[in-house]
Amino acid sequence: MEQTKKYGYIRVSTREQNEDRQKIAMKEAGISDRHIFMDKQSGKDFERPKYKELLGKLDSSSILFVKSIDRLGRNYADLNEQWRIITKEKGADIVVIDMPILDTRREKNLMGTFLSDIVLALLSYVAENERASIKQRQAEGIAAAKEKGIRFGRPPAPVPENFEMICQRWKNREITLRQAAKLCRLPSSTFFDKAKRMERSGEAHFLTFEKV
Repeated sequence: MEQTKKYGYIRVSTREQNEDRQKIAMKEAGISDRHIFMDKQSGKDFERPKYKELLGKLDSSSILFVKSIDRLGRNYADLNEQWRIITKEKGADIVVIDMPILDTRREKNLMGTFLSDIVLALLSYVAENERASIKQRQAEGIAAAKEKGIRFGRPPAPVPENFEMICQRWKNREITLRQAAKLCRLPSSTFFDKAKRMERSGEAHFLTFEKV
């Protein structure tokens, strides 16, 4: 009889997230380090290098462990398709550690398979909808903040107190655009944009600028 091979899959969304809890769960399941595969990227799809490498190793003697279903994936349709590939095409078993009912080693009869499929469909649907809800809440929060005048991104680069005088010298062609920008310690494009904005706001008392 062929020996059972245990594999573990870990996923964290960003490099800042800590994977220790998932690693501990894999160790407790008796999985060796060389059989643990980890990706540090979003679960929106399955275009992940370590997951693909793992998938190539699975066969009918394999058991794949994941700590929770959302560590495997978050997209409802893709998650169900990958579950089918692993269990039907590869013939491997899957164990979701945090959800014992999602353990394909249990009850290999038709009813056991049916219950697992129903629970998987429900959980993956909930996971995808939660992801969509988070994105919607983020978008709504950003829109509300912008309405209140909150600005996102890097703060604008400061300008020197004599910025207007430097602009005037540049306008009078006493110095070039590059020289003016250097005096202000700004990139040329940033200097030009700030000068134009100052002109439009009426803060500057000089004529229309030309980018020379």
